[in-house]
Amino acid sequence: MARRRRYRSAEKTLGTSPGTLTYVGAEIEHATKIKRIEYNEAEYRVDDSSRLSACRLPNTETPFVNWLDVDGIHEPKVVAALGQQYHLHPLLLEDVMNTEQKPKIDLYDDTVVFVTLKNLHHSAHRQEIESEHVSLVLGKNYLISFQEERTKDIFDPVIERIRASSGKTRRNGADYLLYALMDLMVDNYLLITERIGEKMDELEDVIVQEKANQQTLATLYTLKRELAFIRRTVLPLRDIIGVLIRGESDLIQPATMPFLRDLADHVNQAVETLDAYREVISGLMEVYYSIVNNRMNSVMKTLTIVSAIFIPLTFIAGIYGMNFENMPELRTQSGYFWILGIMLIIAVGEIIYFKRRGWM
Repeated sequence: MARRRRYRSAEKTLGTSPGTLTYVGAEIEHATKIKRIEYNEAEYRVDDSSRLSACRLPNTETPFVNWLDVDGIHEPKVVAALGQQYHLHPLLLEDVMNTEQKPKIDLYDDTVVFVTLKNLHHSAHRQEIESEHVSLVLGKNYLISFQEERTKDIFDPVIERIRASSGKTRRNGADYLLYALMDLMVDNYLLITERIGEKMDELEDVIVQEKANQQTLATLYTLKRELAFIRRTVLPLRDIIGVLIRGESDLIQPATMPFLRDLADHVNQAVETLDAYREVISGLMEVYYSIVNNRMNSVMKTLTIVSAIFIPLTFIAGIYGMNFENMPELRTQSGYFWILGIMLIIAVGEIIYFKRRGWM
């Protein structure tokens, strides 16, 4: 498994004033893509021209929900322009551009709810779990979603639901859209957790059948590390959703509360499953080490028994291997066969004794 890259955000922001827009993340060559979606229960409009001029602050009295889907956070000028048009706090924009920012929620004067979290997905190419920095800005009748530049928009399923006018998204406000996007990411957490559980079941079968090797141990360590990483990503959502449920912002409508409580249940389910899997991983590692120790003990036991059988035989062979002239047995015509017989009797007797004692 490849180690996750760290971008040393402290070095890039060292000496700069708070609120300075500095991108912290992987180098991106493509331009930022901006999609503006306006919808209500009856209508749906989309503008994917990526023009900043189209990203105006909507009128609070407009009958549409305005969703600005920003794909790419690596261009400070673009992020700054959006912040200026929507009157966003500089510290909020700084967190948007920092991919190392931990998941959190901030409330700005009851006019903006800012949520930053991580979207997780399994990379089939790199065979590891990758994270994507996502920021959501909820305002009066609008929502801005910032995500790292990728070949595929992670919010496509929600966009398709809006386009098809299916579900509750078109009938509700921007706060419900915030819930829908968070719910989509939590579903990804549950899906990844389920895949890890399937992998653990496979490893358990391998270990119980005593077919484990060093690669099995390496896989266990990888899964343990992945579980810790996912838990660090999922656990902060408890506090984030708790703030929304407590109604600390007037932007969250009472009709959205049941959905947020259901989302909190899903997060708790994911956290509890991760904690259970961590215990299972520790148990599997203990079983693996126990099997390895039993194998070693079995080998040592076999070697010890073989050594114990040959000790008296070696002693006899050593005595008659001495170069003394006055050894009466050396002149016995059948002495060689007598000694071999005695050695055979001693070996058989030791084997019988070891078996009766349960050592073999």
